[in-house]
Amino acid sequence: MTRRIKLRTLVVGGVITLLFVVLLSKVYWEQVVRADFWSDKAREIWSRSETLDPVRGTITDRDGNILAMDVAAYTVAVNPKVIHELGLEDIIVSKLHNVLGKSETELRKLVTAKKSDGTYYQQREVRPEGWKIDTALYDRLIRFREELREQAGSNDVGLSFIEDTKRFYPKQTMAAQILGYTNRDGAAVGGLESYLNKELSGEAGKITYERDGNGVILENGTVEFKPSRDGSNVQLTIDTEIQHYVEEAIQEVYEQYQPKSITAIAADPQTMEILGMANLPSYNPNEYWDSSAAGFYNHVIQSQYEPGSTFKIVTLAAAVQEGLFNPNATYKSGSIRVADSTLRDIKREGWGEITYLEGLKRSSNVAFVKLGYEMLKADKLVQYIENFGFGVKTGIELPGEINGRIAIRKNYATEVATAAFGQGRVSVTPIQQVAAVAAVANGGKLLQPHIIKEIDDPVTSKKTVTQPKVVRQVISAETSKKTSEYLEQVVADQEIGTGKKAYIPGYRVAGKTGTAQKVGSNGEYSDDKYVVSFIGFAPVGNPKIIVYVVVDEPNDKYAGGGSVAAPVFKKIVEQSLKHMGVSPALPEGQKTTAAEQKEVTIKVPDMKDNQVANAKQKLVSRSLSVEVLGTGKTVKQQIPAAGTQVSPTQKIYLLTEERDKLSLPNLIGLSLRDALEMCSLLGIRAVTAGEGFVSNQMLAKLNGERVVKLTLSPPGPDDGTEESTAGSGDAGADTTTETSE
Repeated sequence: MTRRIKLRTLVVGGVITLLFVVLLSKVYWEQVVRADFWSDKAREIWSRSETLDPVRGTITDRDGNILAMDVAAYTVAVNPKVIHELGLEDIIVSKLHNVLGKSETELRKLVTAKKSDGTYYQQREVRPEGWKIDTALYDRLIRFREELREQAGSNDVGLSFIEDTKRFYPKQTMAAQILGYTNRDGAAVGGLESYLNKELSGEAGKITYERDGNGVILENGTVEFKPSRDGSNVQLTIDTEIQHYVEEAIQEVYEQYQPKSITAIAADPQTMEILGMANLPSYNPNEYWDSSAAGFYNHVIQSQYEPGSTFKIVTLAAAVQEGLFNPNATYKSGSIRVADSTLRDIKREGWGEITYLEGLKRSSNVAFVKLGYEMLKADKLVQYIENFGFGVKTGIELPGEINGRIAIRKNYATEVATAAFGQGRVSVTPIQQVAAVAAVANGGKLLQPHIIKEIDDPVTSKKTVTQPKVVRQVISAETSKKTSEYLEQVVADQEIGTGKKAYIPGYRVAGKTGTAQKVGSNGEYSDDKYVVSFIGFAPVGNPKIIVYVVVDEPNDKYAGGGSVAAPVFKKIVEQSLKHMGVSPALPEGQKTTAAEQKEVTIKVPDMKDNQVANAKQKLVSRSLSVEVLGTGKTVKQQIPAAGTQVSPTQKIYLLTEERDKLSLPNLIGLSLRDALEMCSLLGIRAVTAGEGFVSNQMLAKLNGERVVKLTLSPPGPDDGTEESTAGSGDAGADTTTETSE
């Protein structure tokens, strides 16, 4: 018995000893051998990491006006548990429905949401309507929350806001297809937002620190900090004023003719900087979810068209360069036989025996078949088409650019002949067309179009500036000069020039119309679907702007490039040249008709909220005189109002302070309406005598009240309201309907 007890004791003791040894070994292993591992684990538990989001870079126009920026945003959240306890379901559902537009049914589900165990959730985000709302909506809901707190007697009423940022486009729809947008998840979609996403996004930072069980940062704990790197700021070549002119002009035609789409591009032909670019339909990047798919499409780089007669500029320039174009030589217009086909002019019976220069003015297809097919021949014609940049991407800094299509089979006579006047196996993008015609305007240099002026890295202060890039010399400077002068006559000849409606008094304008039949689904040319266009530049000899307008399928089958697109070109170019400070050169003593007088009036731009210096510069560039009232730095109000058509001699008043701080300015020359508006703004009663414009003013006091007597006189020769001098006006509408104009 004793031996068995001793044996058991030894066994138990041995097992205990062994277990103790194993335990010590395990402790040693974990605390000594694996000390670093457990230290790292502990540090993970103590540590907390936070991502430091960078600020996305701004996008501005060439003058620094902001087109895209990050702004504060807030996501609305509700606490169903608190809302239920306070009985606020109905009032919160009603208010959020009114402010956010979310259905009451969905909101009620949110504010009464329960977990699987039957208890209420403590936070639910109101999406998508309450996701990243702007400060205006946020302020309304903050005021509502304060009212709820007073009503419920509680600081927590179950309505909270998560601070965030979102992308904001202060110009709304302006340049939408250029800019693209970022969606609610922050992903860049389309346009420059997508193309330059890496540069704009910057780099996220990170901070890691140690804390105790209560979440308090340890005083001697390890802190790792990697700062965020804000995105680069991008300055575009776009001029918001010219962009506005472009968008305003195409909007009018879009409403009148209801085309499938309309596109316009304005560029500097000397550098190929894009000054304005727009398409309709369009969209608002701040509310991208409300737009149709067609609004996101940038036809400038993503659509290709048979260009029609605007393409004749390429054939003309090639013929001039090769010494084949004799403006005084004659040919028989009307029709021409090529292989087994008969190709016809706009006027099927033709104009008889005419010169090639007249053929250019009338946009004769036969003239260009003879120049391109018979004189240049297939190899030369195709070589010039390729040298002008057709069939390959231009390289503009926008996503989704296509190549266009040049598929002329040189051994097929009709394909070469029709290509000479811009139809058949020739399809081009609008941006290719602008680059090619700019080469004709600028001395023969094909330049790569660009829309990015510079990229500024705010961290390193490094600026990357885009310089004009010459692709190749296509024609000589002498050929450029001659071709420009021939194209000028297309516009200047007010009797037979197809581009006569693009004529601008005081400016030398060159251009070409285009009206191309569209190919239907059956592969045949349609009788009632056209692409009408106009491309031109001014002033000839020293061009400052080139504009291309394309209208796809206007609802009037008799519409042509001369009647629809040319007036759009005229409006854009005239306003833009004045904005650039290029004054019209009007012959001394030349008189104008009443219709032409209307054309030299100036539309007053909106200067409200502009810096005074910037506002003055913009108005002076339009040849308008300016008077600043007050000592403020920002324009609070203006007279006349934005959009008013005024004479170039009209004075524009910029008010920069509250009216009680302003004295009465010189009102002489103002219309009665504007003078009375000025007096009303300043709180001064006006008494008038006579009719017309203010010719004299006298300030007095009547019963302690300030009163101004305004003497009015009819418009006279010195007040800028008589007929001004200008060249001859536009002639009648162009209603040609053949395959090419």
